[in-house]
Amino acid sequence: MDTPANTRTIVAHFIENIWNKNRFETLDDYLHPEFIDHSLPASFPANQQGLKQWILTTSAAFEHQTGIEEQATEGDTCLIKFTMQVRQIGVWRGIEPVGAEASVVGYRCFKVTDGKIREHWALLDGNSLENQLKNSTHGCKIQV
Repeated sequence: MDTPANTRTIVAHFIENIWNKNRFETLDDYLHPEFIDHSLPASFPANQQGLKQWILTTSAAFEHQTGIEEQATEGDTCLIKFTMQVRQIGVWRGIEPVGAEASVVGYRCFKVTDGKIREHWALLDGNSLENQLKNSTHGCKIQV
């Protein structure tokens, strides 16, 4: 039976094992067979494979670590406020990597059914991340 405590645990372990450790072999442990990810770019399928592709794409641009700042769970719904710490290692939004470090806040909402994540939505402040990377003091900058 899904309880708020179980839902909180599932979500916390999903963030740690999938986002932070890239343990994709455990995706089936966390994702419902009918999983839908409402947060992915249109070019990615809104399923388990699309989620994996998105995490790999993110990992190509950044070394990243996600920490849960706040977590609220009611029934089958879990909402988290998270902070993602990144170090840019690849091109992102046309910004060449210079090893810049940044921190960005976001929110994720999960629906859990039968002990697995069935749906996911996310909101991340990409503009803040972009501004931090563009204004980084790391590396060489052309003075105009």
